[in-house]
Amino acid sequence: MSHQGSNDAGRRPHTEWFTESRFGLFVHFGLYSLAARHEWVMTHERRSVEDYECYADVFDPDLFDAGRIARAAKDAGMRYVVLTTKHHDGFALWRSTTSDYNAWTACGRDLVAEFVEAVRAEGLRVGFYHSLIDWHHPDFTVDFHHPRRDNPDARAANETKNMDRYRAYLHAQVTELLTTYGPIDYLFYDFTYAEERDGWQGKHPADWAADDLLALTRRLQPGIVVNDRLGIPADLVTPEQYQPDAPMRVDGEPVVWEACQTLNGSWGYDRDNTDYKTPDLLVRMLVDTVAKDGNLLLNIGPDGRGAISDRDERTLAAIGRWMRLHGRSVHAAGAVALHGPFEAPPGTVATQRGDRLYLHLLAWPFGHIHVKGLAGKVRYAQLLNDGSEIRRTQIPPDRVALTTEPGGQPPGTLTLTLPTVRPDVEVPVIELFLEPGA
Repeated sequence: MSHQGSNDAGRRPHTEWFTESRFGLFVHFGLYSLAARHEWVMTHERRSVEDYECYADVFDPDLFDAGRIARAAKDAGMRYVVLTTKHHDGFALWRSTTSDYNAWTACGRDLVAEFVEAVRAEGLRVGFYHSLIDWHHPDFTVDFHHPRRDNPDARAANETKNMDRYRAYLHAQVTELLTTYGPIDYLFYDFTYAEERDGWQGKHPADWAADDLLALTRRLQPGIVVNDRLGIPADLVTPEQYQPDAPMRVDGEPVVWEACQTLNGSWGYDRDNTDYKTPDLLVRMLVDTVAKDGNLLLNIGPDGRGAISDRDERTLAAIGRWMRLHGRSVHAAGAVALHGPFEAPPGTVATQRGDRLYLHLLAWPFGHIHVKGLAGKVRYAQLLNDGSEIRRTQIPPDRVALTTEPGGQPPGTLTLTLPTVRPDVEVPVIELFLEPGA
């Protein structure tokens, strides 16, 4: 049963699968994975095109197993997977005819084709990430993100570059991607930066002919979901590396949104970055996102040979164990939409799916938890991990706290009696069966 929550006004019919999925896998893989020093290594280290091309000469993703990636995503409770078809360094992972700077030329493999087949085989939705930026293309103008921004002749070099030619190339690549692999569910464009910095002008929607590119995208894939990073409104907004403090709105109106998060702060494989989030933190981030009517797109960065690292696999497996027990508090769930007042208790976040309300206990209370606004609205309560009943009571507001009895609670408060021992899961969840019309 689909949850109908506060975000409905921001939804369109073709985004329903997206908002019901709630959880997806992002996969960043490319030449930067060989450098193993962040996906922006080309610009961080001011690398020239000629120098950076050394990675294409040795690119051999012999351990890139799209089937294994898709199964890991499915086992983690994810419903869609997004692959970087091309990142900012300009290297394409498919058999492109627009340029020979691609995986087919480098290693004789169309990794996008392998990915699409594997993801579909697991019954998951297919997403493409595609960079609007291309530091390899000779006509892409230098700006404050460009690797050659410190060259003495960089500004003069821009005079010979032609963004019209680059736009044609960008649109041709997108056309290839959207006409070669069958139905594509999601396109994550990245990114527009329409500001001035250090005397350089950034890239505006006009640099991509964003309106035309969005129209092309929808014409070639009428049911596709598109993010907001063309710099113009589309289907959803994409906060990155932070958690919004409330359901997201644009001009006061609720919108579909997706939090994009990494395991360790890097999108691409970064061998020496060990600043990893724990599985319990990631689960808390997931339920916090869903409680605010959002999706979570969680990233992994396969290594230089294309393998998922052992640590990433263990993390996804841990999330999967939690999701197998608690997935119905996430999939097709969203912000609580009750008739009348409701207040999630301190230390909890709440989601709702149809006639079920889920309290995610971020801290385990002793003895009781008091839920304002739910008295008379719950017909049954249980721990979701094992289906064990939770006793429900209403404590009269005028009851005086005695030696063995808790004191009164405000009118409309439901009191739940919890076991002393916390369930051995990352985030315990109480499932509340709501009365009709609650």
